[in-house]
Amino acid sequence: MTTTLHTVTLAAGPVLGTVGTSGLTFTTGMVLLAGLRSSDRVKMNRDKAGGLGIALGTFAGAAGSLWSSLTTGVAQVPTQLIQGAGAGDMGLGGVALGLTVMTFFFRWKRDIWPALLGISAGVIYGQAGGVWALGHNLVFKLAAALGAM
Repeated sequence: MTTTLHTVTLAAGPVLGTVGTSGLTFTTGMVLLAGLRSSDRVKMNRDKAGGLGIALGTFAGAAGSLWSSLTTGVAQVPTQLIQGAGAGDMGLGGVALGLTVMTFFFRWKRDIWPALLGISAGVIYGQAGGVWALGHNLVFKLAAALGAM
C-alpha cells in the first residue's frame, strides 16, 4: 500500500509543478474570496463556504508563518467564545464540535460567517486530535498527492 501511495504522489506531483503549501493556501483563499464576492465561476452556499474555510484553515496551518498566524487569529475569537461560555471544561474536541455545528447547521444570511467559522474549525481540528484529526490528515494526504507538500 505504501508503494501505491508513493507512486500516486510521484505521478500527480508534476501535474501542478511546484505549488507548496503556501501556494495551495493562497489559491484556496482566492477561491473562497471569489465565491464570497459572487463570482460567476464560483457559486457559494453555506456548505461550500464552510468546507473551503476548513480547507483554508488546514492548509494555512501546514504552511506556517504568516498564513498560520492569520488563521490562528481568526480561530481565537470563536474558540474563546465557546470555551468562555461558563459551561465547564469544553476541551478542544468540544470546541471542534461546536464550530462544526455553527458552521453547517445554522442558517446564515451571509456566507462570510460559515467561511470564518470553517477557517476556525480547520485550525482547531488539527489541535483537537481524535476523529477531528482524521479529516485534517486527509487534507494533508490530498495536498501531498497534488505535489503541494
